[in-house]
Amino acid sequence: MRAARVKTRSAPVRTCIGCRKQALAADLLRVVAQASAEGQELAVIPDPQRRLPGRGASLHPLSSCLSNAVKRRAFGRALRVSGHLDISALEHYVENRHEHS
Repeated sequence: MRAARVKTRSAPVRTCIGCRKQALAADLLRVVAQASAEGQELAVIPDPQRRLPGRGASLHPLSSCLSNAVKRRAFGRALRVSGHLDISALEHYVENRHEHS
């Protein structure tokens, strides 16, 4: 007699652009680049509900991963944008979260 196979869906895995470690997508913060109101500058904003349009990148919501991503200039590459990126909204979001270190 054959054993019944149970199909299980594996959870999506993403790579943090700060520390380059893989983790479940649910454990990472999705960020997207959006044009500012003036249209001059792109801002990297958090997308905790994962609903904003556009190309996203994943990041652990930790200040260490954020600073590593800034040092490595990973936001421009991951989001496929060029020019200066304003990350103040993302910094504010990460600062106001309780870090789990």
